[in-house]
Amino acid sequence: MSLKSILPGKLGFGTAPLGNMFRAIPDAEAAATVEAAWQQGVRYYDTAPFYGAGLSETRLGEVLSTKPRDEYVLSTKVGRVILDEVEEGARDLGEKGGIFEHGNPNKVLHVWTAEATERSIEDSLKRLGTDRLDIVWVHDIAQDFHGDQWLSKFEEARTGAFRVLSRLRDEGVIKAWGLGVNKTEPIELTLALDEPQPDGFLLAGRYTLLDHDHALQRLLPMAQEQNVDMVVGGPYSSGVLAGGAHFEYQPAPRHILDKVARLKDLTAKHGVSIKAAALQFSLAHPVTAAVIPGATKPSRIAEDVAALNETVPAAFWQELRASGLVSPAAPLPTGA
Repeated sequence: MSLKSILPGKLGFGTAPLGNMFRAIPDAEAAATVEAAWQQGVRYYDTAPFYGAGLSETRLGEVLSTKPRDEYVLSTKVGRVILDEVEEGARDLGEKGGIFEHGNPNKVLHVWTAEATERSIEDSLKRLGTDRLDIVWVHDIAQDFHGDQWLSKFEEARTGAFRVLSRLRDEGVIKAWGLGVNKTEPIELTLALDEPQPDGFLLAGRYTLLDHDHALQRLLPMAQEQNVDMVVGGPYSSGVLAGGAHFEYQPAPRHILDKVARLKDLTAKHGVSIKAAALQFSLAHPVTAAVIPGATKPSRIAEDVAALNETVPAAFWQELRASGLVSPAAPLPTGA
């Protein structure tokens, strides 16, 4: 089933920040943010066990469990099993460092076997307080977490998680499955397989105003040819496009800050909000089914909704193209 036929709109809510990403968020603030998303009409919510070692799922579930289950679409991920025991020492998260150092202290197992996949889904259902999931993503089987070992993790998922999720989809337990990653290569590899095919993928940070060249070279043409849809995660590139200091979950380097400054100058010239430019750029590719920016404050949700609906003049997109700030191959909302 295509993601576009499942998802209720172009704007969803990515709840990684609710796992205390980068900072500790009060429970009340997290709940108010989810409630604000609901009140603003957002009906697609994405989470994962990895986000704060279960904290994001628990916080999201506390609010959504008060809403009619048939009125929203819910996705979570497999690949991390959260244990009841406390993690001893620092977590090894590859390039992502201390991204969830303020989350729950529980030990996290990184495993993509069939058994772990089924356990992960059962645990997620309990934390979320629901009886079903709509979409399940296979999480982080890529270089950024595993370096040169990523192909062995991919193989574990291919023979484990992929097959379990394909069976659950065929049985009607879930509506769709795919990969949720920060790199294009695992998705390209999956789309080239003769085995069960994913319904779509969640690509975080790789189809944004700041970083899209690589995805356009191979992945997105493959996806378009196979009618596989994309959910764009991290459309603000870890926050640096929305006033934050992070890019790729780390302090933004100088060349990125310089590019953001150029983008801001251009948006200011045309009276456009940079959030509108970011969201509408990511949505302009025909493969894109939805964007799921994250938020930790209710006010941010209203900003995202406004950005989605903002009228951006054709002249902005034309100058964006002419300035070389976006790839010549990137579709733009006006066809510029």
